[in-house]
Amino acid sequence: MQPLIDAFAYLTAPSHWAGSTGFGIRILEHLGYAGLAVLAAAMIAVPAGVAVGHSRRGAKAVVAVAGALRALPELGVLTWLAISLPRGISWPIVPSVIVLVLLAVAPLLAGIVAGFDSVERDVVLSARAAGYSESQILRDVELPLAAPVMLGGLRSCVVQVLATATVVAYIGLGGLGRYLIDGLAVQDYARMVAGAIVVTLLALVVDLLLAGVQRWVTPKGLNVKENA
Repeated sequence: MQPLIDAFAYLTAPSHWAGSTGFGIRILEHLGYAGLAVLAAAMIAVPAGVAVGHSRRGAKAVVAVAGALRALPELGVLTWLAISLPRGISWPIVPSVIVLVLLAVAPLLAGIVAGFDSVERDVVLSARAAGYSESQILRDVELPLAAPVMLGGLRSCVVQVLATATVVAYIGLGGLGRYLIDGLAVQDYARMVAGAIVVTLLALVVDLLLAGVQRWVTPKGLNVKENA
């Protein structure tokens, strides 16, 4: 219990929330790294996922690739990139974003493909028989029905990135990982536990917000079907 008591005291100290190294700034830095990684991952995963999902071709390959990316050891890859890239250590943001993007692409891509798979094939065939163009089928039929499952993939992506973004502190960046790295360096375990608690709470809050968005975009007919 004592480590938790010390961590609570660390969290509630006003001095630890002020200044450029306080929790407020570190949370913003953490969200910035995660947001940048998710945005970059979306630029890769969304076009690829929509193309695969709409055509219904290559889904097994996508699942295999997503599984392989999830198995990557983030800290090991980050260290290797920081050493191998020409400016990996002097520009730590570059290897950090690459690692987080590799982590983010997997659940996001899998979620998009799964969203298209969740749309009944008969619905798509009926729209095509009614004279809908492929772009109309994609925009008016598949995307609205697939959106809840796709947002589930986004939720998984964001939570994983938020939880893993602590590793960027390992090569000199900021964020909430600084409490873990700096605390370990001086054996300040209260600081480490406090940092871990804030990371966990941040991921939970963001996940709850995205869960609310997911419920909001779910068509009412699907809600009725799921609750029946």
